[in-house]
Amino acid sequence: MSNPFEDADALYLVLVNDEGQHSLWPAGTAVPAGWTTAHGADSRSNCLDYVEAHWTDMRPTSLVQAERA
Repeated sequence: MSNPFEDADALYLVLVNDEGQHSLWPAGTAVPAGWTTAHGADSRSNCLDYVEAHWTDMRPTSLVQAERA
């Protein structure tokens, strides 16, 4: 069985957690608790493009907020 997280031909979601961290997730696999869908089912390359465009600061949200305080 191949790794569902590395199948170039599969559909994926982009998930985001409360810390603003993004994750590529196989479509059709249950979204884990604490994560929400930020980009619906799409090709792996389009999801990676979405992550690159939207996750420009790798720091967790809580760290960004603490640095501003």
